[in-house]
Amino acid sequence: MTILYGVPGEGLGHATRSKVLIAWLLQQGHDVRVVSSSRAFTLLDKTFPGRVLEIKGFHLAYKELAVSKSRTVSLTLRNAPEALQVNFRQYRQLLHGFRPEVVISDFESFSYFFAKLLRVPVISIDNMQIISRTHLDVTIPDEEREHYDLARYIVRAKLPRARHYLITTFFELPLRLRYAENTTLVPSIIRPEIQAAQPSRGEYVLVYQTATNQTDLVEILQQLPGQEFRVYGFNKDENHGNVLLRPFSESGFIAELAGCRAVLTNGGFSLISEAVYLHKPVCAVPIPAQFEQWLNAAEIEKLGYGRHFEAITATNVQAFLADLPQFEAALASYQQAGNEVLFTRLAELLADVG
Repeated sequence: MTILYGVPGEGLGHATRSKVLIAWLLQQGHDVRVVSSSRAFTLLDKTFPGRVLEIKGFHLAYKELAVSKSRTVSLTLRNAPEALQVNFRQYRQLLHGFRPEVVISDFESFSYFFAKLLRVPVISIDNMQIISRTHLDVTIPDEEREHYDLARYIVRAKLPRARHYLITTFFELPLRLRYAENTTLVPSIIRPEIQAAQPSRGEYVLVYQTATNQTDLVEILQQLPGQEFRVYGFNKDENHGNVLLRPFSESGFIAELAGCRAVLTNGGFSLISEAVYLHKPVCAVPIPAQFEQWLNAAEIEKLGYGRHFEAITATNVQAFLADLPQFEAALASYQQAGNEVLFTRLAELLADVG
């Protein structure tokens, strides 16, 4: 089957998850072409040379730790003319030599529009649709209500009327009745490298921070001298006593994730999912104004897998570390058979399309 796979360029979470599915589709004998942008394009093009086309994508603008809606809109509008021209050229290239029978979109718009142009079915695979297609089981505070309403509106408008929605998640929620027929919740996508890792309980906390200008992180963590922290995200190799800054290394990060006693991160879905899979307690401090991150952090606390805080402080980190035994006990019951549930359901959907 010929498949066009759309991956957004914002961050690398979508790319690392999609890479797993693209590799599996190729192993099943499908002819897959990929469209993406920015850092995600670079990663995917290196992994699948000759199969990835670069397009102009959507980017988030940050201001003082929060997503700036006005700056994001301004940036998008300013780049729109060039983006449309580039994407049109790329899709003309696709039309000349490749006609997909189905489009799979990981929350990526241009592949979706291409599918509608060609009148081919769309399968949505991402974690974002959980915001609009399920009944949330956590109380949304007043200060998050605007972010929730905006996120739900964007998610509902992103890929409307797809053939089916596969929602990857580490927490179960009831589907809204009107979406039950064409929506399936499946376990989070776990990279093969994570599945192959052998978890152990070291004496350090793994810290991952991106999209932040919290320059006092090292100073905050140094207030807990009895605990070692290994920090990724600043791409530095420095020793600050009990705080070790690590340069970028995928293999090194995976090894230290498998060997840590706990994880301190934002509310990003990929790392939280991998930490849960490896039974690592999570202290989640979501980026402000990103409701999806807030939801992931809220679910971590609700499930008893860790804590959700609005800021990184020495007091908050200490409170999290004090309760590690109860988080470990809750995580012990989490079970996931790799990606087999997702692979099986996707194979069924592709068979129905074919």
